[in-house]
Parts: sequence; structure tokens; C-alpha cells
Amino acid sequence: MELDATTLTALWGAVILSGVYHGVNPGMGWPLAVSAGLMEGRHRAMGHAIVALAIGHLLAMLAILLPFSMMTVLIDWETELRLGAGALVATMGLYLLVNRRHPRFLARVAPSRLVLWSFLAAMAHGAGLMLVPIYLGICQADLGDAGHEAARDLMGQNVASAFVVAFAHTLAMTLAGGAIAVAIYFYFGLKFLSRSWFNLDVVWACSLILVGAVGIYLALHGH
Repeated sequence: MELDATTLTALWGAVILSGVYHGVNPGMGWPLAVSAGLMEGRHRAMGHAIVALAIGHLLAMLAILLPFSMMTVLIDWETELRLGAGALVATMGLYLLVNRRHPRFLARVAPSRLVLWSFLAAMAHGAGLMLVPIYLGICQADLGDAGHEAARDLMGQNVASAFVVAFAHTLAMTLAGGAIAVAIYFYFGLKFLSRSWFNLDVVWACSLILVGAVGIYLALHGH
């Protein structure tokens, strides 16, 4: 099935918007970047922390997307996989909605290992899963009777798409989170953060449920 331009644009827009959303969420680590800058007394430390968080987030996205991209069964079982992915994302959202406690193992990761912390945080919060229904929508294709050679070509395209989706998403996340970190560090200060920020845990869980439900709907209706 070939995607129309409007649907494809909407899917790529979802990749970018989900990245911005992840970046704004303090659970993805931008407060740690502010903390690094304040503790070392120089803004370069904050920049290094933002880069480390971005690398960890990118690795988490690829760890989730690449296995899907290499599935040859995606060709014949596209709808079923998209339904399963949507259900998995929604289930993760329901779990986080019921279980509000933050993963304790994240507190055991040393502050100097921000790449590892970012990777684990993204996995624990289901950040990568949120991208799966969107990614599978982008990868829609109808091979017909094109044969195994075309199937291998499609798999290669899907792997490339996984990298592009992960990079685009992570770039949006880094710009959004980095902008907030810079604003807090240089202009507003920690007092503004303690007074004005709000808890996104419930919003995050509900957004996973919404993305999963939308993924199921689009899979059933052939979009």
C-alpha cells in the first residue's frame, strides 16, 4: 500500500513532535544537564551532558526500531505487527499510569555515565515504543509478487528508515530539551524550575495509550 503525501507528512510530523515531547519531559534528562553545568560552574559541562543524553536516547531508539526493520515477516504480516505494536505501547502506558514509581535502578547509575542513564531511562519509560507504530506506518509497502530480491531491498530501506527516524526524533528531542536547559541555566534559575514546572508522568502515560490506540486504528483502517 502506497502512502499518500498527507499521511506520510503526518507520520514524519509525529516523529518530530514526539521528539519535542520527549525533550520537554524532564524524565528524559535535561535537569541533569542543568545540574552538570551548575556543579562544574561552566556551561560547557552542560553542553557535554546534553550530547551524552542525546547519544543514549538515540541508542535506545535504535535498539527498539532496528529489530522491527530487519523482520522479513513485516512484508506479509504488516497489519498484525502494527496491531501488536499498538497494543504493546498502550499496555506500557496503562502500566505507567498504574505504577507511578520511578525505576529505582536509574538512581544507581553514576552521574558521570549519562549515556547509559539516558539509554536506560528511555527504555524504562517506553520512549522507543512510542515510535514503533509511527515507524511501522512509514514502512508500509506492497510488494505483490516481487520476490525475495525485492524483499531484501525493502529490508534495507526499512533499516535506513529506522536510522533516519531515530536521528530525526533524537535531534528534535535534543533541541527541545537543550533549549529548556539553556533557559533554566542562563536566565530563569532553579527557583523558577521548582516553582513553575509540573509533573508529566500522567501525561506521559496517557500519551503512550493514545499513540497505541491511534496505531491500532490506523492499522485496522489501512493507513
